[in-house]
Amino acid sequence: MKPKIFIDGEHGTTGLQIRARLAGRDDLDLVSIPVERRKDPAARADFLKGADIAILCLPDAASREAVALLGNDSTTRVIDTSTAYRVDPGWAYGFAELTEGQADKIAQARFVANPGCYPTGAIGLIRPLVEAGILPTDYPVTVNAVSGYSGGGKQMIAQMEDPHAPDAITAPHFLYGLALSHKHVPELQTHGKLSRKPIFSPSVGRFAQGMLVQVPLFLGDLNGNPSLADLHAALSKSYGHAGVVEVVPYADGMALPRVDPTELNDTNRMKLFVFGTEGGGQANLVAVLDNLGKGASGAAVQNMDLMLRTAA
Repeated sequence: MKPKIFIDGEHGTTGLQIRARLAGRDDLDLVSIPVERRKDPAARADFLKGADIAILCLPDAASREAVALLGNDSTTRVIDTSTAYRVDPGWAYGFAELTEGQADKIAQARFVANPGCYPTGAIGLIRPLVEAGILPTDYPVTVNAVSGYSGGGKQMIAQMEDPHAPDAITAPHFLYGLALSHKHVPELQTHGKLSRKPIFSPSVGRFAQGMLVQVPLFLGDLNGNPSLADLHAALSKSYGHAGVVEVVPYADGMALPRVDPTELNDTNRMKLFVFGTEGGGQANLVAVLDNLGKGASGAAVQNMDLMLRTAA
């Protein structure tokens, strides 16, 4: 029998993207709850319990409700795309490339928390340097990032695309998270293996999809006073030279005049760069990804496939 996949919240931005990515798959049985029964707890419970894997594309509170609806007698495996369980030790963190053995943890887990889009880029840059002993865990990490407006869901999409909407956003680019208490900060600190709370400064540009995440560093404050090439070597050792996460060759990156946040749209890939001037004492680490791809639906499908591998 084909594995049964239920997307709870399939009409939201991430849910729609997941459905689109699974549309051509003939190895899955993708089930949908009737529209008129979406808010019926009993109906949701039936669909959740009847699935082999349930993918939750819901706000945090609704995700917790869905997990509660499963009860203790269900064997349904769960991928949650909200922030509800990303730092919960009982859930596998769904960044398969995070560290050695992480893909196997996801494959064997019952509960998997999909990473956030911004943290995927930031942690992808930070974690290898911490594990290599280069980045001190108490380093004052700063993460600056810009995302396409689709990351804000249907409400922000309407605000950005309809100039006549009463709450329309007309700015070409805007900063938010001004209180420095964004919900991604605990995730960044936990999975970045940082003992010190990082500063996270997100922003949104007038483009639908795509993302740039930057982590600037003072090399003299790192362990061993590494060079730019040393940072690049540590990232390359962690991820290899190909695959979902690609560390762009050092010379190729340094030759670029600019970096396009939309380069990887509609993919599940992420590119990492090391920028700076040799001898300048500073580095800017940059990640490029699709906020709806490796930052959301692409990662969810990748995690689903890992989980199905163990069920085959």
